[in-house]
Order: sequence, then structure tokens, then C-alpha cells
Amino acid sequence: MAEQYPFLKGHGTRNDFVILPDLDGTLHGQLDDDRVRALCDRRSGIGADGVLRVVRGGVVAGTDPAVPWFMDYRNADGSVAEMCGNGIRVFGRYLVAAGLARADEPLPVDTRDGVKVLTFTPSGEVTVDMGEPRIAEETTVSVGESVWSALHVDMGNPHAVAFVDDLAEAGALLESPVFDLAVYPRGVNVEFVVPRGERHVAMRVHERGSGETQSCGTGACAVMVAAALREQPDGGARDVDYRVDLPGGTLTIRWTAGNRIQMTGPAEIVASGATGL
Repeated sequence: MAEQYPFLKGHGTRNDFVILPDLDGTLHGQLDDDRVRALCDRRSGIGADGVLRVVRGGVVAGTDPAVPWFMDYRNADGSVAEMCGNGIRVFGRYLVAAGLARADEPLPVDTRDGVKVLTFTPSGEVTVDMGEPRIAEETTVSVGESVWSALHVDMGNPHAVAFVDDLAEAGALLESPVFDLAVYPRGVNVEFVVPRGERHVAMRVHERGSGETQSCGTGACAVMVAAALREQPDGGARDVDYRVDLPGGTLTIRWTAGNRIQMTGPAEIVASGATGL
């Protein structure tokens, strides 16, 4: 019988993940693309939008040993991603549930996009300081014969945010929308957005490496930035909250006066078990 490894299953607004506690790096070199795809397969595997490997800081080359934890995130197709907004909230929820972190103090987590600091709210949600948004040029995305202008917003990973009249215009999103490879040589997360009211938008997303998902935390942050700039082109609304509705739930995004993006939303652990990988 193959050696068994513990896993957990969690989600943030129905963006779901396989969590692999690998504190001392035992799985280093074993978590290849094929294994990630097998774990994320919804018929023959555990099923998820991606894999969160929980590693102590400094164990993985290039990570900071002064930061207690590193989030090694892989998309469902096995590709490595720089950042995952829903994933890091689930990552933090696991650490608290496992007694590896405290819910009454800030929790720094190292990622491929630098250190993010999590705080746990009295209501049970998790807030993450996602850092400064990086806003680039306008580009275009298309589905079939429809073409939209899109704002390039980088939240540690790349996003193309397009405003549409109706979310159904994006179609089934079984395949990636067409985008400019010169702008996004490594692929892009594409968000389709409709206004719902004052500081309130709804969105759908096709995630690079995972397809359409029920939610995307970094995508919701990018959408909030694009919506704020659309309403106030001179710099966007600062120190205000935007409600971002996704198919899997709602996230609250704040763009602070200090040019930081803060994301608040739920994170749940729903199952645990063992897998032979």
C-alpha cells in the first residue's frame, strides 16, 4: 500500500482547495504537475481548484526563515501561482484550527508575492492585507465574436478586468477568453464585471490554470480597483469598502488611503483525511 499523507479540504466563498500540511518539506519534489492534477480531479481525486502546501518559513529555497509559514500554491493544472486570495484565508484558518497560529494576533504568511498579514475578525472572517495594486495599460479580452476593453491590474498575479452589460455575455467560460499574449505571456485571470449599485459590483472569473471558479480573491481585489477607478478616474475611492458578489459568495474589499488593498471574507475547513498522492 502506498504511503498515506494527511490532507484537509477547505474553501473560501466556494473557491476550494486541498490543503497538504508539509511543515518540514517532506513532499519537496513529489508534488509535480501530474500529482496536483490528480488531487484536484473532481471525479477521480479529492477535487479542488488548487492545492495549498503548508510549509515552515525557510524550508523552501528563497523563502524567509523569519516568517513562520510559506504558502506554496498550485493551480488545478499543476502550474505554480504567485498568489491566491481565497487560498491564503483558508491557509490561515487551517493554521489556527491546527493550533499552529493564534486567532487573536496578526499572522504573517510568506508567498511568492511577498509577505501577507492576516487578521481574524470577531465575526469569524479573515482579513488579508494584499499589498499595493499595480495598475497597467488597457488591453482587450474576447469571447467568440465579442470583444471588451479590459484594465490590467496586478495583485501579485495578473488580471484583466472587463465591464459588461450582463454577466451572461461571457458565455460558458469552458475555455479561457482570448487575451493579448504580448501583455500576458504567462496567462491571465479574466474578470467580467457588472455594477450592482453604489460601491457594489458582481463578477465572474476564468482563472489561469483552473478555469471558471466560484470565486477568486485576488480577482475580487482587481475588480474593486477597476470599479473604483471607473467611478473616480482621478485615483479611485480610498478608505471605502466595496462589496464584490461572486457566484460562491461575497467579499469585502477596501482600498486604503495608504494605497493598500484589504480583503475580508470567510474561510472554512470542511473535511480531512489521508491520501496516497
